[in-house]
Amino acid sequence: MRLLAMADTHVPKRARDLPAVLWRAVEAADVVVHAGDWVEAALLDELAARSARLIAVYGNNDGAELRARLPEVARAELDGVRLAVVHETGAAAGRENRCARAFPDTDVLIFGHSHIPWDSTTGTGLRLLNPGSPTDRRRQPEHTYLTAEIRAGALCDVTLRAVPRSTKRNRG
Repeated sequence: MRLLAMADTHVPKRARDLPAVLWRAVEAADVVVHAGDWVEAALLDELAARSARLIAVYGNNDGAELRARLPEVARAELDGVRLAVVHETGAAAGRENRCARAFPDTDVLIFGHSHIPWDSTTGTGLRLLNPGSPTDRRRQPEHTYLTAEIRAGALCDVTLRAVPRSTKRNRG
């Protein structure tokens, strides 16, 4: 099962649209995860239409319309992998312990908010992943998203991908 994760797209404030390379990845994925901060519902509608399966949450920059349509926390079991998605996990200091307590029956937690890629594993075995942002890198060197595979009940081949500079987002 091919998994694609993104967060903090901020369309149309930070970009008019997602980068073309990301749309191609969406169409190739079996499951697309969006960890919040959409800004407007039009991207949710398009992503839902173009994804085989979409798992998504709202973020702190998402208004009433998105909050009415999306949960704060989403959960799914994907080929035996217990996945949770949330926008915010708090400060980096203490994140592993906080998340391990908050998500005890979860194998993988995908989150956003910071725009900073993150990949760590807690003492309880919970994998924490932040794909960064494909449209608003802030202080990061690249715009990023994440791909992975789920095989035989395990998350494999987790890869942080940089959006190629020649295909960056379109500024609004």
